[in-house]
Amino acid sequence: MRTLARSRSVSAIGFAILAHVPSSACADSDPTAPPGDWTVTGSAAVASQYRFRGIALSDNHPVAQGAVTVAHASGFYASAWGSSALAKDSPVTVGGSEIDISGGYTHVIGTSGISFDAGLYGYVYPGASNRNFFEIHGSLSETLGSITAKVGTAVAPAQKEFSYDWTSPSRTNVYVYGDLSGAIPQTPISLHSHIAHSGGGFDYARAYVDYSVGATVKWKSLALDASLVGTTISHADFATGGAAANGVGAPGPLRLEAFYRTGKPVGVISLTASF
Repeated sequence: MRTLARSRSVSAIGFAILAHVPSSACADSDPTAPPGDWTVTGSAAVASQYRFRGIALSDNHPVAQGAVTVAHASGFYASAWGSSALAKDSPVTVGGSEIDISGGYTHVIGTSGISFDAGLYGYVYPGASNRNFFEIHGSLSETLGSITAKVGTAVAPAQKEFSYDWTSPSRTNVYVYGDLSGAIPQTPISLHSHIAHSGGGFDYARAYVDYSVGATVKWKSLALDASLVGTTISHADFATGGAAANGVGAPGPLRLEAFYRTGKPVGVISLTASF
């Protein structure tokens, strides 16, 4: 059993704060030169565990993560993100690592101040290639003062991944989410929250809601984040639904706890360095 379909936002929670590095800076030492059309951003992080849309993909063990994005002034971009994800004793395992490749286009709509972002997101699992899948994503966001609100969706259309007998007969999956974040004025602290619904072929015992709320402290290129991450999945969902749907019957007490443990609320801490 497993659930997958993550925005990455990342959301895991490896909170990435990205600093723009103009490509022209590498070729021109003049600090007054205007930025080029291309920018490169990146981050490296360690986190107490990897949660993808509320579900543990590292069996609640620490992980290392990294990301790089290449963007053009026109709004087109491409990025890669990776994480360790070893989960030997967990019902959810993705073969030891995950690499996400994405590309898309982002732009501000007229003078509204509303930004849209749309593109493709691919999830690659080198140790479990039968689990690879892709999504089509889109979002709208707006910043008012120090507050940013965002709503979006990620749709996984019919593909090979859905040939496996998970906990839903659906061969597509829809993930809908909303984020709210903002900085506390005159402090290095920002707050963030996330709530989402996942339903379809990636049901984990059933369609479910995942959520997170946390705070980030920034110092130069470092960001320390502490968040509460969880789902609405209960013990009863596995005892009466998810396991039986996979043809293995209701799990015993120890196995039931292992299933529940992958989605129960936990605290996640991460430290990210950006460049």
